[in-house]
Amino acid sequence: MSTHTAPASLGTPEKQITLPFSKAWEISMKSIKIRLGRSLITASGIMLGIAFFSSVRTVVLFPITQTGAAAEAARSRHSFLAIMALLVCFVGIMNSMLMSVTERFREIGTMKCLGALDQFIVTLFIIEAGIMGLFGSMIGWFLGWLIMVIPHMFGGGAHDLNRAFFGGSLAQAAQSVAIGLVITLIACIPTARSAAKMPPAAALRSEI
Repeated sequence: MSTHTAPASLGTPEKQITLPFSKAWEISMKSIKIRLGRSLITASGIMLGIAFFSSVRTVVLFPITQTGAAAEAARSRHSFLAIMALLVCFVGIMNSMLMSVTERFREIGTMKCLGALDQFIVTLFIIEAGIMGLFGSMIGWFLGWLIMVIPHMFGGGAHDLNRAFFGGSLAQAAQSVAIGLVITLIACIPTARSAAKMPPAAALRSEI
């Protein structure tokens, strides 16, 4: 741990504290446990968005029975749905992360009054967002995959679930989790940076 001397001003500590990453991880994990309900709501927004994306991408793995123009139309439709799924995913995650950060303005103000650097506060939110994004995306992919696979199996398509299908599923699982994690961080970082730059007094006065 190290300290930085800052010019004294209203609501600003004279010394700011730099804590190691391990401490940021510990604080983030405690925050998730304390706000388990909010964390689950945020993770569910990520999960539902990725589930939508996963379900659309899983359909592509099944053989297309049409040929020619019909097959091309089906591929175009799947691509359009995948893009729409990503847009829905991004909006849902952005809204969840915005609410998660905004409702903690008072906590941010308290930490800044105690000497926490802006970078440290942003790091806390990045860790929390990364954890929720990772697990939310994993569960979302599995739910979307399962929703498409079970009806296909009982509809007489069990023979389509071959090695190539499961290989493609694993590749799409990695893609879905990576996309969910990146979108979560993109949604979190600007909001967290904006909140961390608020003057401590202004953050403490915020009403949500």
